[in-house]
Amino acid sequence: MNNISEILKNNSYPGRGILIGKNADGKKISIAYFIMGRSENSRNRIFEEIDNGIRTKAFDESKLVDPSLIIYAPVRVIDNQTIVTNGDQTDTVYDFIKEGDTFENALRTREFEPDDPNFTPRISGIVQINQNKFLYKLSILKSARGNDACCQRFFYEYENPIDGEGHFIHTYKCDGNPIPSFEGEPTLVEVKGNIDEFTENIWTSLNEDNKVSLFTRFINLETGEIETRIINKNK
Repeated sequence: MNNISEILKNNSYPGRGILIGKNADGKKISIAYFIMGRSENSRNRIFEEIDNGIRTKAFDESKLVDPSLIIYAPVRVIDNQTIVTNGDQTDTVYDFIKEGDTFENALRTREFEPDDPNFTPRISGIVQINQNKFLYKLSILKSARGNDACCQRFFYEYENPIDGEGHFIHTYKCDGNPIPSFEGEPTLVEVKGNIDEFTENIWTSLNEDNKVSLFTRFINLETGEIETRIINKNK
């Protein structure tokens, strides 16, 4: 079991990250998504809540340079499913599910981001709830060690998650130039605390210079009650 705080404190630039799991008493689904940035354009963002999720928005519109890879809806909800991704593939997944198709098929139509030389991976997750039970899936679409001629697609499914456990995936292995992509399976991490403790633990562990925004959500499996927290560095 890994400690999410230690993972983040020991990595100055994991990039964008998704954590999905189940809290210790087994009653709530825990979700987190954060963004970081090194450039002024990437750091000039906030999370804003919308009707069925959240979106990124420029904090200072006058400083927005290229919105193509930084302005998107990271979280959208459709029926009993919550989608969370690091790009506009959120909408691709949403549209496929709306038509009765699947998370996996949606992502088979997408590739990593076209931001040469980094070719940032597209990371995605989905939570599916059915009669007080749930499963979650994670995915990463990445280049073959920086070779943009080859897209590698990985899918991970976690059925009947164990109380107090979750999985964490992020875009970058660490800082660098170009930035190396995440490697291996999603990391098993401990999930603990109420939503405020969960949120604070992640936010305070992210690199102070590079962190931008954090979204967290707890979904009660028995009642369907949703608790959401958003923290933006820009205020």
